[in-house]
Amino acid sequence: QVQLVESGGGLVQPGGSLRLSCAASGLTFSTYVMRWYRQSPGKERELVAGITDFGGSTNYAGSAKGRFTISRDNHKNMVYLQMNSLKPDDTAVYYCNAFGRISRNDFWGQGTQVTVSS
Repeated sequence: QVQLVESGGGLVQPGGSLRLSCAASGLTFSTYVMRWYRQSPGKERELVAGITDFGGSTNYAGSAKGRFTISRDNHKNMVYLQMNSLKPDDTAVYYCNAFGRISRNDFWGQGTQVTVSS
């Protein structure tokens, strides 16, 4: 059974930082592209950042470039999202996603709430 479990969300002041973590189990982690998405109330889920299976390439939404960094540890089956210079507009539920490069399977975590507010 595949599980993606996010952690690290919370309340932070504008300008602060958070590091989200996603622990994956039940899949061959190194064959999955990992992505972070977010969804705010009343808005569609949007891609924040992605990283290829061996971490050789990353991509970011325009709103995340220069502030967020995605990384992964294939030995620990973990993916991370370091978020700096947080803004109120970053408030959302953040979801971890695994997309199989070979299998084309698509898995989602339950999400972790990030609230940026003074």
